[in-house]
Amino acid sequence: MRPLPPSLPRFEATLGGAFEAEGAGLHTGKHSRLRATPAPAGHGVVFRRRTRKGVFDVPALWTNRRSRPLCTALQVGEGPLVRTVEHLMAAFAAHGVDNALVEIDGEELPIFDGSAEPWCERILAAGRVELAAPRRYYRVRKRVAYQHKAHKQRIEPFDGFEMSVAITLSHFGQLKWIGPTDAETFRRELAPSRSFGRLKWALPAKIIGLFWFGEPVLKGASARNTLALVGAGAVGGLRMPDEPVRHRALDMVGDFALAGAPLLGRVTASRPGHEHNYGLLALLMQDRAAWEAVTIGEDGRPRPVV
Repeated sequence: MRPLPPSLPRFEATLGGAFEAEGAGLHTGKHSRLRATPAPAGHGVVFRRRTRKGVFDVPALWTNRRSRPLCTALQVGEGPLVRTVEHLMAAFAAHGVDNALVEIDGEELPIFDGSAEPWCERILAAGRVELAAPRRYYRVRKRVAYQHKAHKQRIEPFDGFEMSVAITLSHFGQLKWIGPTDAETFRRELAPSRSFGRLKWALPAKIIGLFWFGEPVLKGASARNTLALVGAGAVGGLRMPDEPVRHRALDMVGDFALAGAPLLGRVTASRPGHEHNYGLLALLMQDRAAWEAVTIGEDGRPRPVV
């Protein structure tokens, strides 16, 4: 096997210290507080909720993913839900944080300004500490494709992780982003992008969520935490001309982090969304011939985990 990029860490890592955050959720509108602390090798990212019924740990794994409108949610069995984890998971993944315990006193993570920048700032302040255990990767061995109507995604072998993401929006036309998702690129090109939607659909979405899905949808959304698109522009302006597609790429980084180990492959996506990201990830993980677990040796070459 050829050597992998030298930027890929050989060992698992955790936070160098704890960090805290609080704020309202995008969908529930409810205020929550969380505290993220270091965790040992092999722990993974685990969310912990304390309710009247007890303490519940919810590992951030694709098998625990639950379908909820416009976000990524996690649940174990009939336990409590943890909603809108994708921005924090993306920031953890980009910064190579494999293990952390995230205790939260509510159902939904704070949305802040709708971007991942506040999470990146907290992770950088806490620091990253490598652990003694070799870091496991899931190396894609063959092409896997997903399609639902006009939503298409595929992942194929690649030495590293790279994404090509395209969306088409009225008044904007086609927007496309291509690149790796290392920490520097993520912070510069993806983290500042915000959750977005058409302003005219905000109120209908809240009503549909309540009466159709029976779920809170965008109850906490406002111009302070959501990029509200109007025509070919946005309320308050765009941070980048192609900000919407960059946010879809950000969400994909967080959703694919639910694999349980960093993926080595190239993803190509047209009109992605949370449901479609999960659709591709589930197809990949369920096909054991499509990937193999590897670590990185001292020579930089991948070594199969036996």
